[in-house]
Amino acid sequence: MSQTPIKASRKEGLLRRLARHSDVLFKDRFREQYAALCYQRHPDSGTIAVLLVTSRESLRWIVPKGWPIQGKKPHQVAAIEAEEEAGVRGKIRKKPFGYFTYLKVLDNGQSVPCMVQVYLLEVESMDETFREKGQRVLEWVTCVEAARRVREPELRGLFIKLEQTNNAG
Repeated sequence: MSQTPIKASRKEGLLRRLARHSDVLFKDRFREQYAALCYQRHPDSGTIAVLLVTSRESLRWIVPKGWPIQGKKPHQVAAIEAEEEAGVRGKIRKKPFGYFTYLKVLDNGQSVPCMVQVYLLEVESMDETFREKGQRVLEWVTCVEAARRVREPELRGLFIKLEQTNNAG
């Protein structure tokens, strides 16, 4: 199994990075994670802003996400992660909005493939003090800007899907 962490280079394409780690992708099962795509709708214009947070290690832009929690449903885990990582609370949908995959680099340096179920969370409140405050940077951006900042193509597509859904309705 590959022990080399995947380095994100804007110049190197996703397929080339994944090809270097095909042993990981096709040997092991995908691990599951659950994420919250946190958003707010501007009351006057109806435009949507989404919340991005940085990962603690690589400081790349992501959405709040985490591993399964025994006794909790996936959408509940996504809501818990949003509160712990960003201090946000709100109405979370029970049905996944979509999925994305990525290679998670574990503490031991091993890369494992992850399938992330994404749940929409309409933010109703934000707490200034939360579990991971100071460990992450939070920023509200447009869906288009969020799609530009994240690395995972499928996650980019979810931001665009949310934008299109908002514009259609």
